[in-house]
Amino acid sequence: MSTTRKFRLGAFVQATGHHISAWRHPDAQIDAGLNFEHYKEITQTAERGLFDAVFLADSPAIQENGDAEVQQRNGKLAKFEPVTLFSALAPLTKHIGFIATASTTYEEPYTLARKFASLDYLSNGRAGWNVVTTGNENAAGNFGRDEHLEHSQRYERAEEFVKVVKGLWDSWEDDAFIRDRESGIYFDPNKLHTLNHKGQHFSVKGPLNVARPPQGYPVIIQAGASETGRELAAQTAEVIFTANQTLEDAQEFYADVKGRLAKYGRHPDDLKIMPGVFPVIGRTEEEAQEKYEFLQSLIHPSVAWGLLKSRYKGIDLSGYSLDDLAPPLPNDTNGGKSRLKLLTDLVNRGGFTLRQLYLSVATARGHRTIIGSPESIADQLEEWFNNGAADGFNIMPPILPTGLDDFVNLVVPILQKWGLFRTEYEGSTLRENLGLRRPGNAFAAKKEDEKLVLA
Repeated sequence: MSTTRKFRLGAFVQATGHHISAWRHPDAQIDAGLNFEHYKEITQTAERGLFDAVFLADSPAIQENGDAEVQQRNGKLAKFEPVTLFSALAPLTKHIGFIATASTTYEEPYTLARKFASLDYLSNGRAGWNVVTTGNENAAGNFGRDEHLEHSQRYERAEEFVKVVKGLWDSWEDDAFIRDRESGIYFDPNKLHTLNHKGQHFSVKGPLNVARPPQGYPVIIQAGASETGRELAAQTAEVIFTANQTLEDAQEFYADVKGRLAKYGRHPDDLKIMPGVFPVIGRTEEEAQEKYEFLQSLIHPSVAWGLLKSRYKGIDLSGYSLDDLAPPLPNDTNGGKSRLKLLTDLVNRGGFTLRQLYLSVATARGHRTIIGSPESIADQLEEWFNNGAADGFNIMPPILPTGLDDFVNLVVPILQKWGLFRTEYEGSTLRENLGLRRPGNAFAAKKEDEKLVLA
């Protein structure tokens, strides 16, 4: 089973764990969302397991569904802001990357470019930015807006937003700072560049008041899988966290997005595709199944119906029981279109009851759930990796900290034995460990092109 190509692994961390009722599990750190020692422990566990990065999703609003009984059972409402948390964790680690989510719909390019450049310095080149357009419609009211931007507008804004941020990160050339005490010269003004961007959504002068980040740009990550999301990813992303249920769907996504790179002058290796995986691990298949069933038993009936109603917005479910076949889902949403399509595909395959639908969503919100012994889990990951479906995986522990402990202690050694995963870190930056090239400075490249023309 040896191969020269290696897995990429991200630890997708979500407070008490990814299961919707993880906080009720006796092994969960019940106050995890605001417990720094908890995040310190799991980050160091991920680094011990040689993971590429720890990843935090985020939203600039709590996820409300209008049902007070469901809301009071939500254990994931209060949590740290990711860049702040990672800035505190960076000095406590040496190798692992930090991927923080930040919104192009509800942030501004200058402040975002500044804080991610700062995180890249504080971590010595281990920062990554998960670019999201924000599907949570509740965010609008937190930023003085009456309505959430339409899906297409959010992606138009995102495309320009990323362009501006990269331009700001290029404000200083890599060797701009001379810092010569004898001459009294601190920097070379010929290597400072003012962006002067004026576009449809943003007017940003620059330059950025942080030097060029150690990685050139922090690694750019994206999670959208709609048509507009795929195109934006092909143009700008270096890692995609995607959700696929079947090998065939994952292969289609992998081939489609990698196939779009050439028109943007990019190579397939410039983009790593890492589907989310929710692993329930037991020392035997029977133990794993028992763990899974216990987790599912923790879902309160009101939470089950709340999950379904959040997916069936505008559709009356009062006449249904959980054992009825799931009716068709809404045709469209102004939230996450790719997740709606994934769940629609599940329902359209037939024979899916409402109970099966909520149980599927409760684990990993549409990401792939795999259950089994360590060998079985490794086998299932290898199948996708070796068959054109993934460059690695974003591991979503059901409960924390024990779910990540199980993966690091039981699955990682098998992947290493099979030659599928590293036995030591390859580099010192997130880019180096992911096998991504360091981008050049666009302003410096333009100057060199102009010199060649004049010559």
